Amino acid sequence: QLQLVESGGGLVQFGGSLRLSCAASGSLDNYAIGWFRQVPRQEREGVSCISGSDGDTYYADSVKGRFTISIDNAKNTVYLQMNSLKPEDTANYYCAADPGYYCSGGEYRGQGTQVTVSS
Repeated sequence: QLQLVESGGGLVQFGGSLRLSCAASGSLDNYAIGWFRQVPRQEREGVSCISGSDGDTYYADSVKGRFTISIDNAKNTVYLQMNSLKPEDTANYYCAADPGYYCSGGEYRGQGTQVTVSS
């Protein structure tokens, strides 16, 4: 069973940057790994996704041009570089992995890391 651990969240000012990390307990070569965010009483939002096999990426319109997802297969780690942060980016961010090429429900999920952007 794949275990995922996120890190890198915190408090940042409007316009600032953070880099989140998602460390996996095993190889990500055969998984699609996504970053999701959740605000209490709101629907979960899929932020970005990357294929562990070929690095193909997807971004939600709300973060396109500001966030960059990447993968280091040798370290079994996925990163989310977040720039030009806005207060509306405040949420609990978690990574999730699905076998195969596409992100879906997240068969394996981490506990999440809180990101708070002050105005």
